[in-house]
Amino acid sequence: MSQPFILAFTKNVSLSEESSDNLVLKSPEGSFNLKQMSPGLLAAIKTLAADGGTEEYLSQQLLQADGFSSLPKLYYYIEQFINLGIICHTVCADGLPLATLVPVSKFEKLQFFEAKPDKKYVLSRFAYCHQGKDGMVLESPLSGAQIILADWRSGAIATCITKPQTASELSNLIPGISLETAVMFFSLLNSAAMLSEVEEDGKVVEKENDTLTQWEFHDLLFHSRSRGGRHNNPVGKSFRFVNEIKPLPVVKPKVSNDIIELYKPDIEKLKEEDYPFTRILEERKSIRVQGNEPITDKQLGEFLYRTARVRSIFPKDQKECSNRPYPNGGACYEIELYIIINSCENIPDGIYHYCPLDHQLCRISERTTYVKALLKSAELATNPPCNPQILIILASRLPRVSWNYESMAYALTLKHVGVLYQTMYLVATAMNLAPCAVGGGNSSLFAAATGCDYYAESSVGEFMLGSRYS
Repeated sequence: MSQPFILAFTKNVSLSEESSDNLVLKSPEGSFNLKQMSPGLLAAIKTLAADGGTEEYLSQQLLQADGFSSLPKLYYYIEQFINLGIICHTVCADGLPLATLVPVSKFEKLQFFEAKPDKKYVLSRFAYCHQGKDGMVLESPLSGAQIILADWRSGAIATCITKPQTASELSNLIPGISLETAVMFFSLLNSAAMLSEVEEDGKVVEKENDTLTQWEFHDLLFHSRSRGGRHNNPVGKSFRFVNEIKPLPVVKPKVSNDIIELYKPDIEKLKEEDYPFTRILEERKSIRVQGNEPITDKQLGEFLYRTARVRSIFPKDQKECSNRPYPNGGACYEIELYIIINSCENIPDGIYHYCPLDHQLCRISERTTYVKALLKSAELATNPPCNPQILIILASRLPRVSWNYESMAYALTLKHVGVLYQTMYLVATAMNLAPCAVGGGNSSLFAAATGCDYYAESSVGEFMLGSRYS
């Protein structure tokens, strides 16, 4: 049985009348010529493009103009429009919109699952609410649709069903919500994969799925929103801030005048004398126990020069970009290196910023309480615990990436962390040093230690470096 939802085209659909019986429908999926349309079909489709109507109302429009002969064609068109993901479904209460299901993925076909009045349901733990362009929006990484909450009562329903409820119980809790409306709202959520059945013994069906149980909310949300498939946001290079926000400089300005010049190795000589690549690749490993003798300033200088220096600067994508020893999406090179010196020959303890253009260390501070805490945090993150001679913190000037890329900027910066880690591992192995990437860090602590804006430049990785045991 058809549910009395209000059906209407999504906002990204437009309709133009080419002739008295010919319509052109334009959507993100392309243009469609609807030819030889009967008067009733024309009226029904124009209603979908305007304020919408229930299937019953659309059918009555058609029957008045055409009779029964065109009715199957109307249902065919509605089904095709739903399959194309260009139809919204709205639940009303007291004649006003309560909530609207809007498809956002052409890959996730909408299937309706009618809720039962006396069946208990609970909101999925993956569902979340946020402010969108059209008001409050309920979304989930499990879904190819979003639900616009158009009334305070729809927000109240979403809050109430964080605990198991039946539609019957819910209709008694919220003023103006009839049993039929509650069932329809539940059906809307259920069809958008935002609701889970609760069995008679109290078990939540969603929690019985071992695969989903092992996903944390933020991980699945990050995965689904930083790749295409389950949303309709632009993905990739969109340059949405061109002429609005000035791009960050290719090289971060020096943070201080307290500068240490670093040793520069002879790259041409290294090309001839370095270990063979396969040997380096095969011997690469994490070394959590560092040598008794501290790493030298010459070794640190060579390591940074071989892994992270700026080799050249050039214009690209309406801003300056650079070339460095490791790959980077769009040549943005948003990763900055902060060097905590715990024990290094000829370099005082403290935290420094590495200037990759001039190959220098710019001193930020001595060994403060925050610096000590960063070292301790890294030590406790390794097993066995390692008090590193050098702790390199990777920080992302994310706007360097998000100025170019949409939806995937943070995912891209994490990929850059990975390729820089590998570069560091290989160079450290070639230099017979002790490298070890750290599994986690504290971005708030980093911001306190460096004075960096948490949102403009935040730590995204940590890497230990030291001498090896002889």
